[in-house]
Amino acid sequence: MSDGTADGGLRIDPALRDFVADELLVGLDLEPAWFWSTVAALHERFAGRVDQLLRRRDELQERIDAWHRENGAGDAEALEAFLSEIGYLLPLEEPTVRVQNVDREIAEVPGPQLVVPATVPRYALNAANARWGSLYDALYGTDALPLEHELAPGYDERRGAQVIAEADRLLDRFFPLADGSHADAVAYRVPSPGELAVDTAAGTTGLADPAQFAGHRPGDGDGDRPSGVLLRRHGLHLELTVDPSTPVGKQHHAGVSDVALESAVTTIVDLEDSVATVDGPDKVGAYRTWLGLRTGQLTASFGKGGRTVTRSIHGDRTYVGADGQELVLPGRALLLVRNVGHHMRLDAVRTADGEPLLEEVLDALVSATAALHELRGGGRYSNTRTGSVYIVKPKMHGPDEVSLSVELLAAVEEALGLEPTTLKIGIMDEEKRTSTNLETCIARAADRVIFINTGFLDRTGDEIHTDFEAGPVVRKDDQRSQTWLKTYEDRNVDVALRAGFAGQAQIGKGMWAKPAAMREMLDTKGGHPKAGANTAWVPSPTAATLHALHYLETDVLAVQEELKQRPLADRRGLLVPPVLPDGGAALSEEEKRHELETNAQSILGYVVRWVGLGIGCSTVPTLEGVGLMEDRATLRISSQQIANWLHHGLVEEGQVRETFARMAAVVDEQNANEPGYQPMCADLDASPSFQAALDLVFSGRREPNGYTERALTTWRQRAKASDGEEQPTREAVLSDEAPSPAP
Repeated sequence: MSDGTADGGLRIDPALRDFVADELLVGLDLEPAWFWSTVAALHERFAGRVDQLLRRRDELQERIDAWHRENGAGDAEALEAFLSEIGYLLPLEEPTVRVQNVDREIAEVPGPQLVVPATVPRYALNAANARWGSLYDALYGTDALPLEHELAPGYDERRGAQVIAEADRLLDRFFPLADGSHADAVAYRVPSPGELAVDTAAGTTGLADPAQFAGHRPGDGDGDRPSGVLLRRHGLHLELTVDPSTPVGKQHHAGVSDVALESAVTTIVDLEDSVATVDGPDKVGAYRTWLGLRTGQLTASFGKGGRTVTRSIHGDRTYVGADGQELVLPGRALLLVRNVGHHMRLDAVRTADGEPLLEEVLDALVSATAALHELRGGGRYSNTRTGSVYIVKPKMHGPDEVSLSVELLAAVEEALGLEPTTLKIGIMDEEKRTSTNLETCIARAADRVIFINTGFLDRTGDEIHTDFEAGPVVRKDDQRSQTWLKTYEDRNVDVALRAGFAGQAQIGKGMWAKPAAMREMLDTKGGHPKAGANTAWVPSPTAATLHALHYLETDVLAVQEELKQRPLADRRGLLVPPVLPDGGAALSEEEKRHELETNAQSILGYVVRWVGLGIGCSTVPTLEGVGLMEDRATLRISSQQIANWLHHGLVEEGQVRETFARMAAVVDEQNANEPGYQPMCADLDASPSFQAALDLVFSGRREPNGYTERALTTWRQRAKASDGEEQPTREAVLSDEAPSPAP
């Protein structure tokens, strides 16, 4: 790292120093010396507290390990008594959130949520612009509808007819007419601003519920034929775009050329699990994206279909409302930003004595400073209409760590002169100690919390690590049927609703990890809004458009009112370790072999792109060829799974090494056409990616909380150093969609 210096006695990577001076602070009345002095002061204030909290994690884990070595899995009541005795479990509370100035996208409008790596500007723009998506395109280009023939080049009218028929069916379901079907429509008219008339062969009708008509876009001339018809259901909007001049509009019985559906209501711009940021230039790339989104100046140019495409941020959408007045709807998702967890340190900034910086300090200050441009009126477009900034915090273990995050945000507000509680917090419920003390975690952030969620994969990784000594854990896919998981999913919703989240904050559910399986997603992910979640993660803008149909189907706010009446899920259900009966004696050698191969291939498929190519999130094919979204959460569970079985003797070290070597050949073949890919099998001993994968497994037992960041960062830095020069982080391109991590 460079010996560059700045106020505060910090040694700062030149790329970061230049970014702050030449980009982040331009147009603000803030000086670089002040900025870095503030960073130094925040680090000095919080570093000792963070170290103390991390030591507390280790102390508790050591005592839990000892208890399980003596008692095995034990029983929930005995474990509850022990965890209460050592201070892991705190007394139950009954918190009430009192957050103010929350944008309606979070407080009032249930809908899909995207998570996008901040290191890839084109994807970040795509995710920000995914507030509106084409239902026609989503149905036409995915397996949401069965493909009954080979598509003709260009526009295939047979497929188009199939899409139009499905759109008519959905319109009848969600926006029924008083008489007849949308399939019978020959024209949509707006005789007056508050009236929608639908002409059919049988006569003229309207909506069964006229209140669903929200407005229109006037057409050319003085007639009553609109160019767009705006409908609304459960807070989400849908626009029928009328243009008979297009190929689709010509084919449609009423000239409807597209159905635009309000889709990704919110998007999390990710600085954490879905990025590979191991040095100053990497962090600058991520920060630059967040800054450009907040100023509205971000653009990205790239090749597509033999031409250069430049992507920028969408403006708002303007209509004539049902009351005859101008109606302006956001053209972009409301943006949140996910910072790193307490355990992360950044080599690119060091104190005078060489101590790496608390990375969350820099994340928090940069996140808020970038938002200042908009808050002070310098943004091209508005993100927030309430003056709030939304920061999602991951991997917090229990209430004391939530308190520290709240104090850090308050300190950043004070430094920037922001009003108290401007910086809101999203709490990722992905660590067991947070799940078991969720009420108290919410209480510690009662005037800031706008988001909690369940994230199966990270939560499973922490479950395995916490219960490591209880016995060999069940196979990865069998975790979904375990007592702890059902309790976790139900209790997260129960606690949030009792705390007053309905109408004030988001209750989220986790990622759909199969980006190509849209039919399966449509058939299953509707369970999330029915479970009381007013948002859930999806892997792409197209998936967001299709998942939005579930929120048109289910009135989430009404479901939440019903769920408030059910009994609170007993937290003792969280204390049932997911271990195999009889130490796994019933598992066959074939079952053990398959589980080992599946996890080894998954680890290698992700690590080889993270370490070798700097790709933090991508679609990795399974052994069966099914593409799954992978990020550090999936890596955590797979590496902990093998480490646990290795520790309990279900597999042996030689067997693990041999399996990884065989799977390396499989992964090399799967990536053979990837530009810049370095095959592992050319020299396994010299491959940073292969060695990183082994490191993750063989250090998994002693790695704090089973996290993967140390191994990944160490081996990625070695890989970059071996190149002889800094290589730009590559884009994770399998499609033109915004990739998202699985929580």
